[in-house]
Amino acid sequence: MKVLSVAVPCYNSQDYMRYCIESLLPGGEDAEILIIDDGSSDDTGNIADEYANKYPSVVKAIHQENGGHGGAINTALRNASGLYFMVVDSDDWVDVRSYLKVLDTIKKLSEEGNQVDLFISNYVYEKDGKRFKKVVRYDDVLPEGRIFTWDEIKPFKKDQYISMHSAIYRTQLLRDCGLELPKHTFYVDNLFVYLPLVHVKKLYYMNEDLYRYLIGRKDQSVNEQVMIRRIDQQIKVNKIMIDQVHLENIENEKLRQYMLNFLEIITVISSFFLILSGTPENLEKKKELWEYIKGKDLQAYKEIRSRTLGRLINLPGRPGRDISLLVYRVSQRLIGFN
Repeated sequence: MKVLSVAVPCYNSQDYMRYCIESLLPGGEDAEILIIDDGSSDDTGNIADEYANKYPSVVKAIHQENGGHGGAINTALRNASGLYFMVVDSDDWVDVRSYLKVLDTIKKLSEEGNQVDLFISNYVYEKDGKRFKKVVRYDDVLPEGRIFTWDEIKPFKKDQYISMHSAIYRTQLLRDCGLELPKHTFYVDNLFVYLPLVHVKKLYYMNEDLYRYLIGRKDQSVNEQVMIRRIDQQIKVNKIMIDQVHLENIENEKLRQYMLNFLEIITVISSFFLILSGTPENLEKKKELWEYIKGKDLQAYKEIRSRTLGRLINLPGRPGRDISLLVYRVSQRLIGFN
């Protein structure tokens, strides 16, 4: 059995997918690379087949009708044979030295019978055109280099929550919890991380800058104008998080607080972009989103509304919206997203 399955969702990725795949090949026989050609109309499918033919024991090319990012991850998960599962988007890559260290550590843990549910490493914002590289690391909030539980975590800062770029899940856990991401929907990376967390018991953190997250392309899904155009999909993901995870049923208080904070961040992001669009229709959608949370989980609603960002994002009138946008711009500069 492979130690790690790496899903590489590809849609018209001919211009950059090779760099991603080449960064993963050094994993050799310990890893499998699942290239999902998600209904591409360019040379993506041929490139996927080229690698599969050249490295038949490592690379698998899977062609399907377009199902979006979530559909591609679902397909990869169904076909994965590795003990662990991660996603690397086709315009991103991994640091080879860190990748080999992470693979070796996962392999040793498995051979010793110490399988964990979630393996965490750092990731780096590779912002297009910027010399400064922001690294999201967890050495101040997670025990390093050993197995731990939720009881041992410390409070996370707003800019360091576990993302798809830092998460490697045990494959069977994802299957057992019935993870199925919605098709033709952007921003499902939040669901990939968030939904399985309630099933995680044992974790391991390795202080390695593994994942390199390219950000800043104009057509990227996290581009500001793109997010405004796709705000309905952001809201959809936000509501799925509320619908599928019942925070009141989480017994471990540290895990509950972590997930409540995660939900707060996503809800504030949704609200920021609804305000940023400036349309009466989207301002009404913001009101509807908060009412939706209130109706589904009154306690979570009260807790999020009582916090600084929750209060700022709901200040009344045009002055309140102006303050919210100012907070967004400051956060954008400090954290480095978009």
